[in-house]
Amino acid sequence: MKVLVINSGSSSIKFQLLDMNNEQVLLKGGIDNVNLPSCKIIINGKEKSMLVKDHEEGIKYILSIIPKQDIDIIVHRVVHGGEHYSHATLIDEKVKQIINELSSIAPLHNPPNLAGILACEKLLPQIPQVAVFDTSFHQTIKKEAYLYGIPYEYYEKYKIRKYGFHGSSHRYIMLETKRILKKSKISMISCHLGNGSSITAIQDDESIDTTMGFTPAPGLIMGSRAGDIDPSIITFLQKKENLTPDQIDSLLNKKSGFLGLCGISDMRLIHEKAEQGHLRCQLVLDILAYDIAKYISSYLSILKDVDAITFTGGIGENAYYLREKVFEYIHGTPLLNKTRNKNNEQIISGDNAITKILVIKTNEELMIARDSIAVLKRIQLI
Repeated sequence: MKVLVINSGSSSIKFQLLDMNNEQVLLKGGIDNVNLPSCKIIINGKEKSMLVKDHEEGIKYILSIIPKQDIDIIVHRVVHGGEHYSHATLIDEKVKQIINELSSIAPLHNPPNLAGILACEKLLPQIPQVAVFDTSFHQTIKKEAYLYGIPYEYYEKYKIRKYGFHGSSHRYIMLETKRILKKSKISMISCHLGNGSSITAIQDDESIDTTMGFTPAPGLIMGSRAGDIDPSIITFLQKKENLTPDQIDSLLNKKSGFLGLCGISDMRLIHEKAEQGHLRCQLVLDILAYDIAKYISSYLSILKDVDAITFTGGIGENAYYLREKVFEYIHGTPLLNKTRNKNNEQIISGDNAITKILVIKTNEELMIARDSIAVLKRIQLI
């Protein structure tokens, strides 16, 4: 069984073709900067410049380099599934309609996700398509954790609530942590740290709270997102700077975070500059470590018998210096083994730690492919 995983972003398309008999990647790549002069295609690490005007043309190119007989299922990562989906689902007209409706609360993500679906449907109508939603894993979060303190009518009218994201990554990390620690069920804290970051509290294999909310904007400080802020700052800046809602949205999502504080969004460069004495780069590391420690500590207090704290994502997997700084802020938890941590070993806590600290490379594409197989088996299409 061969599965084509597609992740259509606002100006990019990423894909992987996996043979699920052995879970091996047969082909992977993507298209960056769709409909821009800097557009480029990357296939198995090899780049070439080529203008791709839209997602349909991009999907058409990707499908042109994969023999049709090598695709049994096409599965799409869709960012927002609202309250509708707690599992992967076979795409039909109703699913497409809901993805479109949810574009109002995920305007940067759901429209290109849907564009990818429509393009595949047009070009390969006979191949079953599955949607895997970022929000699905977090549908187990209870009302006391997902409702905001605003008039209840806005939840009823617009479904304003915490949804959470990075669901496929957090679920993959949970399953891998269970496997490594040989647990039948697990309670843990999953830290997905990258340009976009979120932390999830998992009790008995289920998400019970997470740092992102109605959108991916809140929670930790991120590459270009502000994370948690006082909402009154928004109206204050609108008045003082005469900003429109769109300009505020751009400010908080594209011009803030690491970028806003020190002018750099790449953590590797931030660390390099911090080591050279750049004060604002040092400040970014301190703020991020403090944010992570604060959320880990709060989740430790609501979870029972925490088995593990696991780090993943580009920053989580590699920034040993940040992990060390995080645990300098946390008291009463297992100490890192600093040598294991610096070597980015799989288990970086001390031998006698009750709560293990792990570093695991995430694999969202594999998790998405597994989920697509599971849904087709469930409805007996395979």
